Amino acid sequence: MGQQIGPVRMHPAFRGGKLTPWGGERLKTVFGKEISEVPTGESLEISCIPGLESRDDGGRKLTKLIEEYGEAYVGRYAGKAFPLLLKLIDAREPLSVQVHPDDAYAGENEGGKLGKTEAWLILDCPDGAELVYGIQPGTDPETLERACEQGSAVAPLLRRVKVRPGDVCNIPAGTVHAIGAGILLYEIQQSSDVTYRFYDWDRVDQQGKRRELHIRKALDVTKLTFAPEPKHWDEAPGVTRMLEEPYFSLDLIRAENRETELPALRDFGFLTALTEGLTLCCGETEIPMQKGESFFLPCASPRLSLKGSGKAALSMPENGEQAR
Repeated sequence: MGQQIGPVRMHPAFRGGKLTPWGGERLKTVFGKEISEVPTGESLEISCIPGLESRDDGGRKLTKLIEEYGEAYVGRYAGKAFPLLLKLIDAREPLSVQVHPDDAYAGENEGGKLGKTEAWLILDCPDGAELVYGIQPGTDPETLERACEQGSAVAPLLRRVKVRPGDVCNIPAGTVHAIGAGILLYEIQQSSDVTYRFYDWDRVDQQGKRRELHIRKALDVTKLTFAPEPKHWDEAPGVTRMLEEPYFSLDLIRAENRETELPALRDFGFLTALTEGLTLCCGETEIPMQKGESFFLPCASPRLSLKGSGKAALSMPENGEQAR
């Protein structure tokens, strides 16, 4: 990898309308995203999902850039399935109660797709905001299945936790979860669109129809013992590694009017400005970052740092054991 390639500003794809009836318009009002409809729930900031690929300033899809530059862009992932997906999510209303499979189950039952482990960083939420984050302790599979058959009977079995801005929630495959009303968050996940819904709060569309549930598969993959707790970022100056998980890491960065060097990249990175006031430095090049902008950091990037005063999030793939 002799060539050096600098950071690439990515332009997102969006999910909205009937696909995200729970969404709002804060992706536009908070981050200036050019959404085309309200509600819009998801901004796919850095994505290789077919039909929802993010693009560079020239309109080229990330998939095409990876094909062109290969190892210089994605290191050990050249020629392999692209492993990660980055989103910003606006939940005006609660999301469905859902769960995701692991790689083995998704590979066998979803045509060879990846499973989905993910993590959330809470960016904004009302006081007292809650997430569904696991199943109530002591719930057995038979009780959960009977409740699913009755719909709303699932609600009392859901484990709820309160969250505040700066909380980080790791969600391994098999963890039942739902984003609560009023929450705006950053999500890093495996590059997968496989979701199994348990319950959608009896929500109906304008035609009176409910969204599809996937109860049998959801029951198959749920881990009843998973009861994680949020971790809170104390916003200490510099770089704080909040997660180091089997599929990705998450660093949160607070710069304070001095140059803050970014950690060495593992294959590639995703950098998102959480506030105004930051400039991304790459060799002699300086790139002002707008709040909510995300940059793809290629493997062959030279030394990277941030100048200015503000906050950012950096995600990278795992340390090599999952590369395939």
